[in-house]
Amino acid sequence: MLAIYKREMQAYFTSPVGYVFMAMFLAVNAFIFAFCTLLMGMESSLSSYFQFIMWAFIVLVPILTMKMFSEERRARTEQLLLTAPISLMGMVMGKFFAAFTMFAGTFIFGSLINFPLLYKYGTPNTATLISSSVGIILIGAAFIAIGLFISALTENQIVAAVGTIGVILFMLVIGFLSSFIDVYAIRAALTWISVFSRYGNFGFGILDIASLLYYFSICFIFMFLTVRVYEKRRWS
Repeated sequence: MLAIYKREMQAYFTSPVGYVFMAMFLAVNAFIFAFCTLLMGMESSLSSYFQFIMWAFIVLVPILTMKMFSEERRARTEQLLLTAPISLMGMVMGKFFAAFTMFAGTFIFGSLINFPLLYKYGTPNTATLISSSVGIILIGAAFIAIGLFISALTENQIVAAVGTIGVILFMLVIGFLSSFIDVYAIRAALTWISVFSRYGNFGFGILDIASLLYYFSICFIFMFLTVRVYEKRRWS
């Protein structure tokens, strides 16, 4: 797994993908932070800041994940991975943690620039900042796992990116759809699986164990599905 992780991290910095992602993430992060704190009011808009960041993942996460497996198939290097002395789960986890490192590192770096300004010009709730940041990082991890799975299904990076955008958008808006459904059981089910609805407690400074397990479960399920895709491909 470590060899795959190092290989993918190196690939991010020897191609434009890593730099494009970091530049876009930091630019979007700075714009949203300035918009929320300067134009909407600092204290009342912290929740809005994190929610806008979450919606930005619709475009940002696919940049990280669209080439992870699809490029291997296109370049015909997939067989090298399948015959390497490493388990399929180790291969998938190596790629996942490389993408997650890029994502979490960039988010933390942007936060270290933005958050001190909150304390300089106001008195933000530290617990809310920490829990909200943890929630955002977990959501990003879940979306990365989804992006990896979709990338494993196709050799076309554009198809992988569009598919990831569609799934992430669906998982964010599904909670809002529940308000238009009169059947309680369906409404409760949609709310339960909604990524956006699960984030609610983090925004109030609460590290909700059920939500933590939910996001970890999404990561595990989609990484497991990715492994199954490659198990089938190995023996086909």
